Amino acid sequence: MDHHIAASTGTAAKLLSHSDRRHGSRTPTLFSLFYSYMESGQMLIGDGVVTDLSSNGIGIRGNRSVGPGLEVALSIDLPGMDKPFAISQSRVSWIAGYRFGVEMRALTLEEKNHLRFFL
Repeated sequence: MDHHIAASTGTAAKLLSHSDRRHGSRTPTLFSLFYSYMESGQMLIGDGVVTDLSSNGIGIRGNRSVGPGLEVALSIDLPGMDKPFAISQSRVSWIAGYRFGVEMRALTLEEKNHLRFFL
């Protein structure tokens, strides 16, 4: 087997393992965002884009690396909103370099309804 094909197959398997854990469909997006988290007693802030959105999670491509299980706060620039959409409780569920997914937790009914508009 060609080495390049074997490497591609391994990459595809990793991507499949991410999608297998998702509950619900994902919608591709390109919204800018900031994310913040605590590391070694310091608050760090990264910026990036939301690459996909589901009812339970967000795919992000950022400029700072994060680790699985890390608690992050998100500030997303959604179209039609005067101020950024804030999600104070989310947890990193997977990483692939500077791409990562977060599970949103403890959203209010109003926040869930607003996000449904973009799904």
